[in-house]
This record gives sequence, C-alpha cells and structure tokens, in this order.
Amino acid sequence: MKQLKKSLLLVNLLFWCAFFGHAQKALISVKDSRNKEPVAFANIVLENTDHTTCQIAVTDIDGHAENMVKSTSLISVSYVGYKPYNDTLFPGTNLTILLTPQVYNMDEVVVTGQYVPQAVDKSIFRVKVIGSKQIEQRASNNLNDLMSGELNIRSSNDGALGSKITMQGLGGEHIKFIIDGVPVIGRMNGNIDLGQLNLYNVEHIEVIEGPMSVIYGSNALAGVINIITKENKNTRYTANGNAYVESVGVYNFSADASVRKNRWGGSVALARNFFDGYSPVDTSRSKQWKPKRQYNVDASLNYSHKDLKAGISASYFNELLVDKGNLIKPYYETAFDNHFNTNRLTTKFDVSKRVFKDRYFTVLGSYSTYDRVKNTYFTDLTTLESNLTTNTSDQDTSRFNQYLLRAEFSKSKQESIVNYQLGFDLNYENGAGKRILNQKQNQGDYASYLSLKYSPMVRFMIQPGLRYSYNTKYAAPLVYSLNLKWDIREELSLRASYAKGFRAPSIKELYLEFVDVNHNIRGNENLEAEHSQNVNIALKYNHEKETYDYGVEMSLFYNNINHSISLATVDFNSSLYTYVNVDNMITQGFQLNFNNRVYPWLDIKLGYGETGRKQIFRDNVTYDMVYSPDVVANVNYLWRKTDVSFSVFYKYNGAYPEVFLGDNGSVYQTMMESYNTLDISVSRWFWHDRMNAQFGAKNLFNNTNINLTGDTGSGGIHSGSSGSSPVAWGRTYFVKLALALKKF
Repeated sequence: MKQLKKSLLLVNLLFWCAFFGHAQKALISVKDSRNKEPVAFANIVLENTDHTTCQIAVTDIDGHAENMVKSTSLISVSYVGYKPYNDTLFPGTNLTILLTPQVYNMDEVVVTGQYVPQAVDKSIFRVKVIGSKQIEQRASNNLNDLMSGELNIRSSNDGALGSKITMQGLGGEHIKFIIDGVPVIGRMNGNIDLGQLNLYNVEHIEVIEGPMSVIYGSNALAGVINIITKENKNTRYTANGNAYVESVGVYNFSADASVRKNRWGGSVALARNFFDGYSPVDTSRSKQWKPKRQYNVDASLNYSHKDLKAGISASYFNELLVDKGNLIKPYYETAFDNHFNTNRLTTKFDVSKRVFKDRYFTVLGSYSTYDRVKNTYFTDLTTLESNLTTNTSDQDTSRFNQYLLRAEFSKSKQESIVNYQLGFDLNYENGAGKRILNQKQNQGDYASYLSLKYSPMVRFMIQPGLRYSYNTKYAAPLVYSLNLKWDIREELSLRASYAKGFRAPSIKELYLEFVDVNHNIRGNENLEAEHSQNVNIALKYNHEKETYDYGVEMSLFYNNINHSISLATVDFNSSLYTYVNVDNMITQGFQLNFNNRVYPWLDIKLGYGETGRKQIFRDNVTYDMVYSPDVVANVNYLWRKTDVSFSVFYKYNGAYPEVFLGDNGSVYQTMMESYNTLDISVSRWFWHDRMNAQFGAKNLFNNTNINLTGDTGSGGIHSGSSGSSPVAWGRTYFVKLALALKKF
C-alpha cells in the first residue's frame, strides 16, 4: 500500500511538471541595448530556413512576443529609431534581443570624400551628418529651410532667383551641391536655388566644410553638401505618404514606395509643392515672394550580389514661378505677367565592385539637362485672358546640359599602413540660348586625382592628395591638399587640413545675360579663374556612457581667394551689373559646439561661431575684417509617459557685411542688421509607429525684411524694398501628417 502511494505521488508530480512545462510559453524579449527597457510594438518576422513559411508578430507593452516556431527559423526585428536585428531562433527557447538605437550618429556611415563608406568618426575629414530624424524634427521642406538653421551658415532670398546660402563666409558659387555623387546643374547668378532641392526622399545629408577641390574639382572651395537619397536595404516593401500645410499658403504632398526581392530593389517617389506667394504688406498683385508650383519624380532600380552593386536612376524636377505685374494705368484692368518655367532632369548609373579582397572599383556616369523658360503675358483681368506679348525679347529660353563620367580605384584595409585612391573625373557642360554670347557655349574640365592615406600608428593618419586637370577655357593649376587625423585619446581627436582650390568661372558668369523685371546681369568673358588657399583645424572631445553622453568641438578656418569674382555696377540708372575680379576675398573664423544627450528623452545642442569677411579691391581699396556672430540652441525632449516629442530651434544671426563695386569704381559696403529666429514643433507616433502627426510654428519672431545700414549706392542688386533684404515670410503655423508602412 505504501509503495502504491509513492507511485501515485510520483505520477502526479510528473503530470503537473509536464502540465506547467507545456503551459509556460517560450518568449522573445526585445529591449533597448542602452537602458535595458522593453521596446513595445516592435515588428518581428519569423521565417523558416527554406523560406517556405513566414509568421508576423508584434511585441506587447512589456516588449514580449511568443516564440511560435516549430523548427529552427530566422528572426528579424525592427522598430523606428533602432538598427534592424537578424538572428537564428530555435523552437521552445527564450531569446532576449537588444536593439541598438540610431539616435547616436557616431556609427553613421558616410560616403562623401571617402575611399569606401565608413563610420563618421573614422573619417579623416570633418563630416557633419544631418540625419532624417533631424530633418523631420525641423519639418524642413527644402535644403534652404534646413541649412539656414546651421551654425556659420547664412541664408538669403530673391523673389525670382530663389534662396542661397554662404558657408565659411563664401557664397553658393563656392559650394559644391551634389545628390548621390552627381553635381546639381542649374546655377542662376552663380548659385543653386536651394528652394528647388526638396527633402521628401532624403535619407541624410553630409556636409564637409573647406576646399574639396582635389576630389570634386571646381565649385568646391567652401565645401561640399552631398544629399543622400533613401535606399531600401531591409524591407520587402516600404510605402510612405506625407502631407504638409503651412498658414502662409504652402501645400505639399509626397509619396514614395520601394520593393526588394532577392538581389533586386526598386523605388519610385512623387511630390507636389505649392506656395501661394507672400508680401509683408499685401497691397498689389506683385508679390515679394513669388508664387510657385513644383513637381518632383524620382525612380531607381538596384542590383546587388556578393561584392557587386549596380544601379540606375532618374530624377525630374519642374517648377512654375509666376511674377505677376502691377495693374496698368489708367483703368487698372491689365498687367504684364512673367512666367518662369524650370525643368531639371538627371539620369545616373553607378557600379561598385570589390576586387582582390581589399580593393574597390567604382564607376559613376550621369547626364543632366536644365532649361529655364521665361514667357511674358499680357493679362486682361476683365476677360481673364492671357496672351504672349509680341515683343520677342520678352520670351526667352536658356538650356544647359552636363555630362559626367567618374571612376575610382582604391585600396582600403584597416590594418594596412598605406591605402590609396586614384581616379579620373570628366565633366562637360554646354549652354544654348539667345541671351548667351553667340547663342551657344561649352566648357570642359577633365581631371585625374590621387590620394594616399598613411597610418604609421593606430591612432594617427595623414592623407596627401593631388589633382591635375585640363580646363578648355582656363589654365588649371596643380591642386593639392594635406589632411591629418590624430586620436590623441579614445575620446579626444584632432583633425587638420591645408588645401589649395581652383574655380573656373561658369558659362553663365562668362556669357549669360540675365534680364527680368528685377535683374539686369551681364556675363563677362574676360574673367580670371579663382585660386584659393584654406586651413581648417578641429579639436573634438566626446564622452559616452550607457545612457548619457556629451561632447565639445572647437574648429577654426581660414580662406584666401585670389581673383575673387564679384558683381559690380555698370549703370545704377538701368540697374545693370556685371561680374568682375577683385584682388582678394579673405574669410576666417571659428565654431564652438556643445552637445549633451540623456538617452532617450533629452538632446541639447548649443553652438557659437564668428565669421570674418574682408575684401581687398584693386587700386588698394581695402575694407577691414568684419566679424559676424552666430548662436544656435536646439533642444529635443521626449515626454516618455505619452511618447510626445517637443523640439525647439533657435538661432541668432549677427550683423552681416556685403561689399560691392559702383559704376565709377567706388566701393560700397552695407551691413544687414542682426535678427533672431525661433521654430517649435510637437510630434507623436500612432498606430504602432505607422503614423506621425506634427504641428508647430516657424519664425516666431516674425522676421520679413531685415534693414540694411551703410551706403547702398542708390540702390541694391535686387528690387526689394530699398535699404532692406528679405529673409523670411513672417510667422507661420504648420501641420504635417506622415504614414509609413513596411513589411520585413
């Protein structure tokens, strides 16, 4: 009897052990790698090894999901703001997954000026990365919106020519703007209109300050801004939609979709932007900020297999800008209206292949075309009819084409003492139109370049570079540079560079005559090329802990440009201007940046900088160095209890000098008065991070036209209010909705 009781007790114990063992589910736990807190609503994809079955799961509020697999499977985990995670999952086992946050950009991979893509802190160049998260927080629609809030960068605007920036005190004609490695075509008055470079399909932006002429040639004296577009690397398909409305009369809509299957990937993106125009005092049809409508279309197809990656892409942009004229006396029933229609098409192919284990071969080719069509209409407001005027000089078309072929061969091995990069860069541009001298001009720039990266010690590297080029219009000098990076300690690094730059005048500066209601600018075929010398030094300290880090960076710069090209007055009465060479343009200054992050709820960035500008004109006419201060303060706060994000962006723009020549050879200097800008926004993700709602206010200090002091020489280059310059269209309020759908 006693033996029977023991047997029954043992059977009962085994039964309950089996029961509880069966009832206890195997769990997948997803946590943040920094603070070990659960990641709720993360997406989990479970797929067996032969890819025949697939299961989808989402973690609960505690970051848990059930392990449902019956056999060894592949697991993929993703969540907004974290790096995707891939591993192997076994049935019946518990698995804890630590997702790595992407809010820290120390591991951000950059490509601008690099031998191969690498982490930003490993780059010998000082690369500033502006990620998609920052673009979203600022609710920036175009490159001008984004860059105008950066330290030591100034933005200015023109009703017909659009917006432009200066960097390190040098204008947009000295900045190389590229999209995925292809130069942007279509400079007006030497500048790219940054309002035409929309950010709806941008992954991140890489900014290198200082001459990059060795690698990128002409127009890179002040630096390079490289826009990197989105690429689907981790999902089977992705679809996004955005709607943006701003109280001034801005209505923007965009959508994009991408798919990836096996070795192939493709994407398409569309956008429509509309602006209703603005004037500080709206008393006429003519607006200071002209109404415009924009269309963007982008498409790409990519193939990747092992060490080979290839792709083709096309991008099309169209803008219609309307300059409505004032009503004509005596009945005020008719007016002359100017329509400016801009078209830009860029097609590209690129191939990259790793060979011999640590050698890389890349080829990039592109064809870009740009045309700007001006039409003048006589508008009868009583019948609402518009007809082209009969004066042939009122109608004008200018067309430009650009061909690019670039190839590089590089060796990049981390443990190697010597690495190298060599390549050639062939650029050809032609322009046609009745306002171009002889109605057709062309210019070619063909170059080869070489750089060596020497690392005698683990923490020290030095990189000299040379570029030899042949320009069809100008004798190009041998351009050289020397860069070094020294990691003094793990948390402290020093970067320094010396570079020589060269810029040949563009076809437009040489031959184009630009005339409209507001401008009368004539090219000068006798211009000399610009030559520059530059020094940059940056010292950076960054201390990082599990959930907290801070960093301080101090940088200095010096630029000296010989034969600097500037606008000069030919006749004030007719507002006629032309391009001339001055003896020297010197800019120098510094930046001091501080960042402080408490992960994941607080991010603070503070910066102070000063930029000095000095122009030395021929006949020994010299203006002293004038310094302009900048202050930036950006704060991003996440209210974790509600998942609501708050963002504040402040900038102080100190008084800024402009110097130009008069018709009698006299020199005029003006100072734009200082002003403050402040933007705020609030955002939150909904529906398991598939939908985002954001609203906020921009330009809370209500800046419109900023006063100019000094001698303007009886008028300025632009037709805005005398003694003032437009910087913004006043205080506005915006709402933005975003939808993101993904399948892994």
